[in-house]
Amino acid sequence: MIKHKSLQHVFVDSFPSRLKPGKLYVSVEYGSVAHSCCCGCGEEIVTPLTPTDWHIVYDGETITLHPSVGNWTLACRSHYVIRKGEVIEAPAWSDRQVAAERRRDGQAKAAYFGTASSSVLGTAATPERDAPQNLLRGDIGWKARFRKFWTEIFR
Repeated sequence: MIKHKSLQHVFVDSFPSRLKPGKLYVSVEYGSVAHSCCCGCGEEIVTPLTPTDWHIVYDGETITLHPSVGNWTLACRSHYVIRKGEVIEAPAWSDRQVAAERRRDGQAKAAYFGTASSSVLGTAATPERDAPQNLLRGDIGWKARFRKFWTEIFR
């Protein structure tokens, strides 16, 4: 059951040490979004903004986060969509559906980054092993592409 039916977005340089319920923190600097789980359990949810993970749409007033947020590793197993600042409860997924999505996600990452992702191979993923080397070295990577995206939008 969803306790927080809407989220007020806040653009931040970095996330606060304690996330306030009902707030959606957007860090362009770190290319990620964070919020307290909308079910009210208090768990912190962080969604990375990358070409193969989540993305946001900011219409000047509200934030939409896509795809849905599925908290499959948490006790609450909540699942919801954040659309124009509103939280919409989504149906629960079975373990089989979660496993299929993890395989699809691993394949998407492998295809995008041009490498065999460890999640596709069935081993534990780590950012150091799965991230393309240019992102780890700080070369032109997702942060620079994200900044360019925002710059082009607000010209």
